[in-house]
Amino acid sequence: MKFSSKIFNSHSKKDGDFFVGMKRILGFKPKKIHIYKKAFLHRSANVKDSEGIPMNYERLEFLGDSMLGTIISKYLYIEVPEGDEGYLTKMRSKIVSREHLNELGKDLELIKFVESRIPKSHFGDNIHGNVFEALVGAIYLDRGYKYCEIFIYNKVVKPYVDIEQLEGKVISYKSLIIEWCQKQKKTFHYNVYEDTGNDTLKHFAVKLSIADTVVAKARATSKKKAEERASKRAYFALQDKMD
Repeated sequence: MKFSSKIFNSHSKKDGDFFVGMKRILGFKPKKIHIYKKAFLHRSANVKDSEGIPMNYERLEFLGDSMLGTIISKYLYIEVPEGDEGYLTKMRSKIVSREHLNELGKDLELIKFVESRIPKSHFGDNIHGNVFEALVGAIYLDRGYKYCEIFIYNKVVKPYVDIEQLEGKVISYKSLIIEWCQKQKKTFHYNVYEDTGNDTLKHFAVKLSIADTVVAKARATSKKKAEERASKRAYFALQDKMD
């Protein structure tokens, strides 16, 4: 396929720097460098191929997410032979959590390769995890499953995965609260509303009630974050009972 953008056609010093940067991160030479460039192409760059189809990292992100889940599942299946389906699913979720992927992307400094018309300072944390998954997708298309597996082992499993530590890691305080309330047959309710404060960004506030008693309050820039923050506060307030 011929690409209409100079991003994919040029052979500048910038291209050479990109190749060297990718080789350093990957631990091997990329063959089809244009695939890796697409892994860092934000939709705001408004790049299209010769057929007028928009190009960005989102399709590679979808592919990388699947590859990451498959390879981590295989690793856990081998490493924890006594783990049942529920245990393996929870452990995989902890390893490939959005928080963890964002951390991986930051550690590899992937954002410096992103092509965008939006200032990088305006991106949220998820950009780091998104391009990490897109990079995994690019590796699979360029070099196949084995190289993908080696990369994930070297960059994810070896430096970050400790089974014992992961067993005690909480990935969703809201899930813990809901599960506990259901077991204890207690009613619960998240009352979320828009918070009209003096902040530049819109905020949402939440009151978490259990058995008709407000046990925690929180606010954040999204409903989901506000609920999770309130759940975390509720968890620590009720920890003795929940344990």
